[in-house]
Amino acid sequence: MPRVCAAAKSMIVQIAAEVGMSGRSVSRYFASKEDMVVGNLRLIGQGIADRLAGRPQDEPPWEAIRRALDEHLDKLNSDPGGTLLATSVMLASTPTLRAALANKHKEWEDLLVPLVASRLTDPSEQCELQARALVSAALACLSTAVAEWSRSGGAKRVDVLVDSAIAAVRG
Repeated sequence: MPRVCAAAKSMIVQIAAEVGMSGRSVSRYFASKEDMVVGNLRLIGQGIADRLAGRPQDEPPWEAIRRALDEHLDKLNSDPGGTLLATSVMLASTPTLRAALANKHKEWEDLLVPLVASRLTDPSEQCELQARALVSAALACLSTAVAEWSRSGGAKRVDVLVDSAIAAVRG
């Protein structure tokens, strides 16, 4: 059995033991093994969208997106026990989890684009395209920063990394 599959199977058995169920029963609650790891990302994305919706409407889009990420970045920076760091490393090192993460980020994009589009002052037909470009770039900055945070073993502050990545994109 490949090492990743063995690790995933072991993870399911550990989760099952913690909740007093069989591995098979736990697996029934999730559409896939990947959802066991990335399933909570839907809630994180919704939280980011909620915070973006609550930002002042006249705030520039980049600033609003960045501030909407604050709570998520604070959790990553504090990470007691290193659970989020371990999850991030596992996501980065497992191809199927990377794909699941990309799908979750696409869901985040779909949540965030209308909120950013409403902030753009250009009412042209390009508004949605511009909003999608901004959101895609912001999420790429977040992904790049989290990857660097993971590589550093959590030694670097992820909020500082996000700010640096955004500054690089914005020129």
